[in-house]
Amino acid sequence: MKVLNVMAVALLSLAASGVFAATAEKVEKPNIVVILADDLGYADVGFNGSKDIVTPNLDKLANEGITFSEAYTAHPFCGPSRAALMTGRYPHKIGSQFNLPVRGSFVGVPTEEKFVSKMLQENGYFTGAVGKWHLGEAPEYHPNRRGFDEFYGFLGGGHNYFPEQFKKAYARQVEQGLTNIDHYIMPLEHNGKEVDENEYITDALSREGANFVRKAADTGKPFFLYLAYNAPHVPLQAKQEDMEKFPDIKDKKRKTYAGMVYAMDRGIGEVVDALDATGKLDNTLIVFFSDNGGKLQFGANNHPLREGKGSVFEGGFRTPMVMHWPKQIKAGTQFEHPIKALDLFPTFAGLAGAELEQESKLDGKNIFSFLQSGDAPHKDELIFALRHRGSYSDAAVRRNEWKAVKVGEKSPWKLFNIEQDEAEENDLAEKHPMMLRDMVREMEKWSWDNAQPRWFHIHEEGALWRQHGMPRFDKTFATD
Repeated sequence: MKVLNVMAVALLSLAASGVFAATAEKVEKPNIVVILADDLGYADVGFNGSKDIVTPNLDKLANEGITFSEAYTAHPFCGPSRAALMTGRYPHKIGSQFNLPVRGSFVGVPTEEKFVSKMLQENGYFTGAVGKWHLGEAPEYHPNRRGFDEFYGFLGGGHNYFPEQFKKAYARQVEQGLTNIDHYIMPLEHNGKEVDENEYITDALSREGANFVRKAADTGKPFFLYLAYNAPHVPLQAKQEDMEKFPDIKDKKRKTYAGMVYAMDRGIGEVVDALDATGKLDNTLIVFFSDNGGKLQFGANNHPLREGKGSVFEGGFRTPMVMHWPKQIKAGTQFEHPIKALDLFPTFAGLAGAELEQESKLDGKNIFSFLQSGDAPHKDELIFALRHRGSYSDAAVRRNEWKAVKVGEKSPWKLFNIEQDEAEENDLAEKHPMMLRDMVREMEKWSWDNAQPRWFHIHEEGALWRQHGMPRFDKTFATD
């Protein structure tokens, strides 16, 4: 059986809520632009309380749209988080719970998993990906094979930012006859063909994002743009003029990081300008967030959240998020309930009028009606975070205001009231033992059909996995 997410019915009911602007115009499929930052700190954008980094373009989108105080990614680091965004599934269910091999590979997110881009392409959208891929380098995993009409960027997990530096390094390795070349210095590509890029990478990706908007506007089709910046992911490399915007920041890492965030914000302004100039802004849903939390040792600030990238505490997978859609979203709205990046796939399907299989294993839901009503989309439901380490797993599960967390091989499970204690400082496990046990048991039940990892970041990681008989869920979910 199939169920139809009927866009027209949903959109025509928008005026019933104060969240969305009323419209009498003919309903159209919206354009969708997803802008993904890389390792951005929770407190490193103006609309989320930054005291030292200014992000005027993002703040403008936030002031004119909806901001989310409790938006969660599906994993606390890059590759698995992106796999979840594209497939709508927890990466643990499809064997994608580790970053792809750092030195190259022929593996990737399984091709039987339909990407959100393919779903939209099949429903009449012109699709483009710009920037970081990190979902597979072999031909069958290439963006052009996963539902993107256009791709400009790099396939690996990161890239150096200054062409004058990385092009020389690449040439030296080629001259030496090397074939396994560092992904961070390889040429960028456009639809499988190498290009000679000469701009600071963040500026280049912004330029190509704006170019895609202009090209898409000429097609007459609705379009989907996935603009995946590698900023502010390491290496910390910023333009001098961008760092000079922050004379009061004295710490060198923080200052460089700030310049990288500022360059991304500037580029987002260019993309929005292109949408405006082509007459597409009013009917374009823009979604901005980060793939995971900021990395504290490289200049990020996740205040008031605990820890950062890689952690199952809030700082690891809770992200700043904004949605902007002038034609439908009422300005200045704040959404205070938990949502997941996993919700984007089914939500976009609904807006596109796409058919989804009823038996689909998507791990999110279409949250559009909840944005209309202001109700909690995941009331009484579970949100998971699971990060495997060498001989144990860090785990977390949230339900309503409660969050159970286990960090470390021998540490006990702890329980926090996230609504009252977002810094996760006050362990309430002894006060609510039955609540804690129930949540841990629910996560244990969720874990039973997790897939074995299809790859590891490095072989040593895989050796530890086998040596210790991982995932050792008997240890992870022990509460006694």
